Amino acid sequence: MTPSESNPVEIRPATESDLGALNDIYNHYIRTTTITFDIEPIAMPRRREWFSHYAVTGRHRLFVAVTGSSLLGYATSSQFRGKAAYDTSVETTVYLAPDAGGRGVGTRLYDTLFTALEGEDVHCALAGITLPNPASLALHEKFGFREVGVFTEVGRKFDRFWDVGWYRKALR
Repeated sequence: MTPSESNPVEIRPATESDLGALNDIYNHYIRTTTITFDIEPIAMPRRREWFSHYAVTGRHRLFVAVTGSSLLGYATSSQFRGKAAYDTSVETTVYLAPDAGGRGVGTRLYDTLFTALEGEDVHCALAGITLPNPASLALHEKFGFREVGVFTEVGRKFDRFWDVGWYRKALR
């Protein structure tokens, strides 16, 4: 899955044909890490419903990084909460294939996502990060996210309670 000159990394809006590989990446993190607090792998019908919340314009976007036929990762801007007053805030995430880290793929995904959001009515981006997660913290800080608080021991996974740091980035 290593990108090369003949197989450069392309960042583009996700399509339904990406959902299998995208779901495989996410399910890996469900099974092996605390990066997500989902406990059970996501089945494809639920993934398709999730995908329906994204568009090629607007606040809620989904971009993928691909090289050749391999999906290396994805980034999203999603609804923060279901109340209208929150509409101009989005929650952002990046997930990479297990062997795609450390090569700038997350940076390229976030570059594309935040560029796409520049013309939209979005006031701020938020990110909830299970702690510790130095790689995610470094990526978010690189993009100007700043810590706004920590919810202590709010999630239990793998027989342990975990803290979640909340980070905010002003947009516009």
